[in-house]
Amino acid sequence: MHVVLATDGSHQSLTAARFLKSFADPSQITELTVVAVLSPLAAVPFANELGGRLEASEDPTSLSFRQEAHTAVDIVAAEFDQWGPKVSQQLLSGSPAAEIVKLADQLDAGLIVVASGSQGLSPTILLGSTAQRVQHSAHCPVLVGREDWRRHRSN
Repeated sequence: MHVVLATDGSHQSLTAARFLKSFADPSQITELTVVAVLSPLAAVPFANELGGRLEASEDPTSLSFRQEAHTAVDIVAAEFDQWGPKVSQQLLSGSPAAEIVKLADQLDAGLIVVASGSQGLSPTILLGSTAQRVQHSAHCPVLVGREDWRRHRSN
């Protein structure tokens, strides 16, 4: 089975990757594609919380959203070093949800993994808009991970 794992550079996306790794059988996954999507129409096309940020002394005009996305993909992909399946990386441009679903279709993926970025009223009900759109549009199962999933597990 091919798995598409999306990162938006958030801690939640790294947690979703670790969640997948915590229960998935690597012998059942033939390939894992880690993808980040740059949204050209967003106010901030890619906000990376995982690393690669400029030092305070560096020139902020040299910030590259493509480089930030690439760094986030590298960090998430590194979680799967020597885990089992082949890991590939992709950077795409467009609407994040649409591009994730399109890539999963092209790769005939059996699972999409995304993070819920919602900071809404009820973390067990509301999803981030990208996660929600992927879940409603995908032609395969979607695993939505939350950074605080362990805390809500006992409720």
